[in-house]
Formats: sequence, structure tokens, C-alpha cells
Amino acid sequence: MPKEKTSIDYVLEKASGPHFSGLRCPTATATSTAFSDANAPRQPFVIGVSGGTASGKTTVCDMIIQQLHDHRVVLVNQMLLIPQLLDCIEKLKDGQSVQVPIYDFKRHQRSSDSFRQVNASDVIILEGILVFHDQCVRNLMNMKIFVDTDADVRLARGIRRDTVERGRDVSSVLEQYAKFVKPAFDGFVLPSKKYADVNCNTPNPYPSSN
Repeated sequence: MPKEKTSIDYVLEKASGPHFSGLRCPTATATSTAFSDANAPRQPFVIGVSGGTASGKTTVCDMIIQQLHDHRVVLVNQMLLIPQLLDCIEKLKDGQSVQVPIYDFKRHQRSSDSFRQVNASDVIILEGILVFHDQCVRNLMNMKIFVDTDADVRLARGIRRDTVERGRDVSSVLEQYAKFVKPAFDGFVLPSKKYADVNCNTPNPYPSSN
């Protein structure tokens, strides 16, 4: 008889290894103090962005990327398997390129034969619901940002995203939220908020008409 899935199983499934989310590589003309010493080896500045599902993490990452348009920036989404994630970030920090799997949200799994090369950059943004959970991963970060968005807003965003973009029906989204997403957030994601250097929110896409 199959074992009934729990909230921790949901977290482990959603956090199953690092996968590539996006890459912006504009012309690098570094001006910050982090890159000011031309004689010293460049160490990428690592920013961690965490928060609940559909909290607006990707929106915050895009805003950061827009502000850092003069630097090479790589955005990597975290899907647990801590040893793989640590290896990925450490190689990027050492100036090496890495091959990372692409995650298929419709099938809820990493592609077994589809990878993308991520090159070393000036700034590494590590985004994911559990990026603050492990101390070894946290220790690689220069800055940690927690996107703290109201639960109702996150649920509304999640329903819209999963039905429109991922082809799911509302009932399955609500069932997953009640059984896995909310318990996982309360038990694992929210407690990691204490490690953040910055707490922020994203605009409510469903403002009141009053």
C-alpha cells in the first residue's frame, strides 16, 4: 500500500535539486566595492531570495536583475538535494560553469535529459522556498531576502498560476494547498524568515475596489 504523502514529502518533492530558472548576461562594467579591486580574484556576490509558494520571489529577483543591469547575473532556483546545490553554487563562486537540470512544473519533476549550462557571473541569485533552511547554503550567501506576502494573496496567485500556466484544475490546487503547501510553509519556510537580512513584500495583484 503506497505511503500517504505528508507536508515534508511535499517539501522534498518540490526541493529535488537545483534547476535553471533564467539568465541575464548584460555587459559587465562592475562598479561596486565587491568588484572594485581589479588585481584580486572576483568573488560573486550571492543573494538568497526565499518565501512561500507564489509569494513573489521571481518578481523580486527580476527587480534585482533590473537594478544590476551593469553586471552579469545568474538566477538559479533551488530544489533541495543540498549536496547538489552546494556543489552548484560553490563551482559558480569559483568561476566554473555548471550544468543544471530544467524543472518541468507540469510533470512536477526535473527533466532527466534536459540540462542548461550556467556560466560564472558577478552576481548569483539563489531563489527557492528552502534556500535558508540549511546552514551550509546560508553561509554561501552575502545577502538574504525573505518575501513576506499575505497567505490569501499567495493562495490567489497560486490558483491563477497553476490553472492558467500549468493546466491544473482549481480543486486539485486547493487540495494540494491544504494538504501540503500550507503545512510545509508553516513548518519549514516561515521559520527560516529569521535568517533574512531583509524582509519585503510584492504588490497585491488583486487590490480592493473600495
